Amino acid sequence: MPKRKRQTDGKRTEPTTRIDRRVVLGGMSAIVASALSGPTSAMALPEKDQQSRPALAGARLRKVATEEAFTIPEVAEAMRDVARRGGTNLDLKVLNLIYGATPDTSTSNRNTAAPTLLSRLLSLDATRISEMDANGVDMQVLALAIPGVQMFEADKAVALARLSNDRLSEAMRSHPTRFAGLACFAPQDPRAAVLEMERAINRLKLNGFLVNSHTQNVYLDDSRYWPVLEAAEGLGAPLYLHPRAPSDGMAAPFRDYNMDGSIWGYAVDASTHALRLMLSGVLDRFPRLRIVLGQMGAALPFWLWRLDSVAAPGSRAALRNKLKPSEYIQRNFAITTSGVQDPQALRFCIDKVGADRIMWAVDYPFQPTAPAVKFIESAPLSDQERAQIAFQNAQQIFRIAK
Repeated sequence: MPKRKRQTDGKRTEPTTRIDRRVVLGGMSAIVASALSGPTSAMALPEKDQQSRPALAGARLRKVATEEAFTIPEVAEAMRDVARRGGTNLDLKVLNLIYGATPDTSTSNRNTAAPTLLSRLLSLDATRISEMDANGVDMQVLALAIPGVQMFEADKAVALARLSNDRLSEAMRSHPTRFAGLACFAPQDPRAAVLEMERAINRLKLNGFLVNSHTQNVYLDDSRYWPVLEAAEGLGAPLYLHPRAPSDGMAAPFRDYNMDGSIWGYAVDASTHALRLMLSGVLDRFPRLRIVLGQMGAALPFWLWRLDSVAAPGSRAALRNKLKPSEYIQRNFAITTSGVQDPQALRFCIDKVGADRIMWAVDYPFQPTAPAVKFIESAPLSDQERAQIAFQNAQQIFRIAK
């Protein structure tokens, strides 16, 4: 990427986006070739190509990444203690990966990923911003890395959530054009969680919340957590429902073949959690609650026809929902592209969910930035769709200053 230059008035000149010659999606080769040979007027393109084409050279696309992780030293040390104690919880695998509590020190299998991940997670300044600049990412929406504070005892979780949110707020004040932030809280203590949620929005000026799915193997449809949902709705702040490994009650089939994490378990956990909120009637109790799901909606958009068919209101005695699942998706949910860079999947979600409910994400540092940038810059989208997904929806949903 070209280096950023400073203008005399102090404003930053953004780097130019280049076309990747390998990105040729059905029917686009003529447009790409034209863009590479020189400036092209959109008015000169065929109408169908004006509506669906890769980003053209010279058109700088603003990019706000909406599922980007960080941690602080105090949380890292507490996580290391949890990992050292061991146990059967499936999240211990990712804790050992990040924090290196039980590294394999053999010559052939030395774990080199842990320090790289941890150093990137801990950076809230130069290292992180330099990687953003190198890839043309304008802003990250930061949240405390999986599993947040949700594996700690309640008192420790409350204290570390408060400290993490303070550090996040400091980073946002230091870099107001580069970072936005989602607060964490301790569901283990719902009353303290509500107080922290109110502080995070009203005093720290954070942009919403992130919860790592279940806490103590209990999901948010349980009535003990309703005060948390009520607070999020009342504050008008979105709740990012981030996955974690399946809860203990559903863990057994995921223990083999590394199925517990990003390959499958995370999406199953997040989609199960979201469906529990729908089918329990909780979203009828909190109809203005806004929930964000990653991984292209954790596959739920692809199941909506069947879900509507078999989970229509009143169709089964156990169901408590007043709306169809697709209606909850339209009313209460937004999704991000984190971890999924499939143009066909994106097009399906646009058609099924709407381009105004989709946000671009990288999942830094757990996923590399460059392929995610290439994806949003080259996917066959209209200019309006690309702008909505790359930054406009994030600015609106998370109330990020333009």
